[in-house]
Amino acid sequence: MIDPVNYIFEMPLKVRDYEVDSQGIVNNANYQHYLEHTRHMFCERAGISFRDMHLSGLDPVVRRIEIDYLHSLGLGDTMISKLALQRQGPLFVFRQDIFTLKGEPVVRATVNIVCLEDGRLTRGEKLAEAFKDYI
Repeated sequence: MIDPVNYIFEMPLKVRDYEVDSQGIVNNANYQHYLEHTRHMFCERAGISFRDMHLSGLDPVVRRIEIDYLHSLGLGDTMISKLALQRQGPLFVFRQDIFTLKGEPVVRATVNIVCLEDGRLTRGEKLAEAFKDYI
């Protein structure tokens, strides 16, 4: 398992009005959007956008995601989304955690990514090259 304090990327996010349900809290599915947006921003920081990857024939896709919901967020709340990355063979394992500004854990997630190159499952060597400074 990835050491949860060895984060390599973090970013703030703010809850928008359409992300809350009738109870006034963030709908559980929106946390997956937050996690995905954080991964996409990390990729851009690493020097490759999802669009560039796709245009070059590389498509990282989610194979599995596990999420523990620990604390609810509401309208206007700001959170910090953090990630760590580890490679396990053909899998790229993202440990992603979301915290309140006070440091209270909101979500803990593990996201397994595999790579398709020109539509075929691969070991992910192209993605590994893009992430070489982080894994």
